Amino acid sequence: MAYWAYTGTGTMEGSAPATDLRTIGALFEEHIHLVTLTDSGINSVADLAGKRVSLDEPGSGTYVDANLILEAGGVSQDSITVEALKGGAASEALRNGQIDAFFVVAGYPTGSLVELASAADMKIVPIDGATAEALTSEYGFFAASDIPEGTYEGVAGAPTISVGAQWYTFASQDEELIYNITKALWNAESRKLLDVGHAKGRTITLETALNGVGVPLHPGAERFYREMGLIE
Repeated sequence: MAYWAYTGTGTMEGSAPATDLRTIGALFEEHIHLVTLTDSGINSVADLAGKRVSLDEPGSGTYVDANLILEAGGVSQDSITVEALKGGAASEALRNGQIDAFFVVAGYPTGSLVELASAADMKIVPIDGATAEALTSEYGFFAASDIPEGTYEGVAGAPTISVGAQWYTFASQDEELIYNITKALWNAESRKLLDVGHAKGRTITLETALNGVGVPLHPGAERFYREMGLIE
């Protein structure tokens, strides 16, 4: 989404490029969760046809990802009943029988799904095979990945795809400010907090700070990474 906004391409085609967007760093993988109940009969993206599916709010990254996944799986929006619910509301709607499935893009474990797994027979639908191959070959920001078994209590793991969560700012922000923000992110005390917080925190590392960066670095961040030897 950020790359398309910066270049005025993809879903942002026709809009003025957001050329003042700048990157602070890459953080962690966010996994696409396609969530349903175990008795729904939904075992693949193709099985969503004829179902009530929440794609999140229009304009959100999840909404864009969900539509790309549907297209790759051969499912048109016209063949489903589209809902626009955020994660917590979508979980509640699934439990109450108001929808059949929903998409969430988040670092696992995500809180609303932890709660759902403890209250209902939840299932994560695999996104793999030809669907995953079509997505990863056409869009460089998608990667094949897995949600491991046990991530959510009593829920089997599943192959899926992931996207990178990245941290952005504007070119107009003060160079010294962004330099110090970047430096603060990667200092030893922040490392301690990341390691004991959310499970994804441990995967936020300096070594991967420039992975998949498609929008130019802010000069302040660039200066820090150059000092650390990540940029020559």
